Amino acid sequence: MKIEVVTLFPRMIAGALEFGIVGRAVARGLLTVGTEDPRAYALDVHRTVDDRPYGGGPGMVMKPEPLLAAIRAAHARLPPGSPRVYLSAQGERFAQREARELAALPGLLLVAGRYEGVDERVVELGIDRELSVGDYVLSGGELPALTVIDALARLQPGALGDERSSLEESFTEGLLEGPHYTRPEVFEGRAVPPVLLSGDHADIRRWRLVQAVARTLARRPDLLAGAELTGAAARVLKELRSGGAEPAARAAGAAAGQDRGK
Repeated sequence: MKIEVVTLFPRMIAGALEFGIVGRAVARGLLTVGTEDPRAYALDVHRTVDDRPYGGGPGMVMKPEPLLAAIRAAHARLPPGSPRVYLSAQGERFAQREARELAALPGLLLVAGRYEGVDERVVELGIDRELSVGDYVLSGGELPALTVIDALARLQPGALGDERSSLEESFTEGLLEGPHYTRPEVFEGRAVPPVLLSGDHADIRRWRLVQAVARTLARRPDLLAGAELTGAAARVLKELRSGGAEPAARAAGAAAGQDRGK
């Protein structure tokens, strides 16, 4: 997959691409990320990319001429059909479903705004879609762009050491992941659940599913409203809501308390 990022801080993007799964994906040629700086298209000797907003008000607004020129230059390097995405608080929320959708594309353009925002004519002329990574305010779109890049890198075939990871992690089916354990078997008086030591893979799968549903119900019930649960997960949820699967529900609740420092 090929991604281009329009940003006033190219080094901020490039520096984050050296590490972890994203770094390995880039090194393996599974993902390429380029940048385009609007300052290169500024029309004056001071390379001005912002100006005061018409109508008054605080802050500055990114000017249309250099920003749109940068978008067009970066988009020309991408495969046909690559959408132009502006990271914006007004956009639709970026979630795992959107990540899977975008990861299947051959290319993607991400526009990182700064200041109070961008001239609306840039959105009208040079943007296909707006995405938000959450309901909070950041100084610019670079961190949201890196969030999107990281999420897409994980979904590229060959990016993860074990391809099952992307199928079993949180939000894949609208659920949070259940608890994880590793050695030692007993730590500060807390033992690994016996089912994980049993070697019975069917029981382990069932336990993990119950834990995932119970944890989601306890911590993020909002996710269940729009979740497309499989038959087994739907049955577990029904059991939990009707008072069944109590041991799993209590275990999930206890784990939640421990995680929050209870």
